[in-house]
Amino acid sequence: MGNYYSMSELFKDIYNQAFYQQFADVVNNVIEGFSTDSFINKIFDESFDGMELKARMAHTSSVLHYFLDDDFDVATKQIIAIIDALESKGLSEQSIEYMFFPHYIEQFGLDEYESAVVAFERITQFTSCEFAVRPFLVKYPEPMLAQMTAWTKHTHPSVRRLASEGSRPRLPWAMALPAYKANPTPLLPILTTLRDDNDEVVRRSVANNLNDIAKDNPDFVVNFAQQYSGESVNTDKLIKHACRTLLKQGHPAILSFYGLSYEHLSVDNLVVECDALHIGESLAFKFDVTNHDVKSRKIRLEYAIHYRKKNGQLAPKVFKISERDYAASCTRH
Repeated sequence: MGNYYSMSELFKDIYNQAFYQQFADVVNNVIEGFSTDSFINKIFDESFDGMELKARMAHTSSVLHYFLDDDFDVATKQIIAIIDALESKGLSEQSIEYMFFPHYIEQFGLDEYESAVVAFERITQFTSCEFAVRPFLVKYPEPMLAQMTAWTKHTHPSVRRLASEGSRPRLPWAMALPAYKANPTPLLPILTTLRDDNDEVVRRSVANNLNDIAKDNPDFVVNFAQQYSGESVNTDKLIKHACRTLLKQGHPAILSFYGLSYEHLSVDNLVVECDALHIGESLAFKFDVTNHDVKSRKIRLEYAIHYRKKNGQLAPKVFKISERDYAASCTRH
């Protein structure tokens, strides 16, 4: 089994006839009384073609609900049995097509906390649950956060990642978590436990969580960096990635932390090689950078492009050019 779409197709078209047919064939061997023909007919109803990705995902979980047991706890066990069967067919982990499984838990299990938590722990080892777990953090803040903290000790990296990724205050394309935007302190046990995890994907999630936090609580991230810097190569890399927004903002404490300063530095002879651009064209520019200090120093170069928003205002987006050592009295072109 594998992916049933080409890169040229729309992302929503991961949900296509071939995918559903092979999925239904697997489910047919797991769920007693399941009808492949009925499932396919319900999937491809008159509204299917007009659905975008998330709508098709939700639609799939709703159709699946029709065939699973009415008892949510039993239904989650059926889902896990389906996942076991899919894995036995050689399907790789973290297949985005199957994110309708966690959506099912969110849609039909929000009032079934204990069964939902057990299901999340297994499902996220197959397809990521960071979107679906967030309504549970809102409805059950203390027990859900305690459970996610416990997951930081799990043997499977995808479960450990869920602890961090699912609790990100500003996870893209997901509902925000206002409580942690206001006060991220409850997330500290998760972040500190996973800061030197042996899996790079888990560590990157921690960095992204901290970067989210930096947008509302920069001092929290500055303190984290100061406390854990130097522990290991991996932790230092995580901290640097976590501080990327603060670095782009020129946050004074982070610039100082990394030994970066505007002093004894000049940028001269800036040349922009065209006055106007059309979408899709490239902009070339050049300049000289001089370190006037009497000692070698690290210099981080960035540039900003201001994009016009719908309201007519300009908003800058910062891009990194380089970060390197400059010798005393050195000029680079």
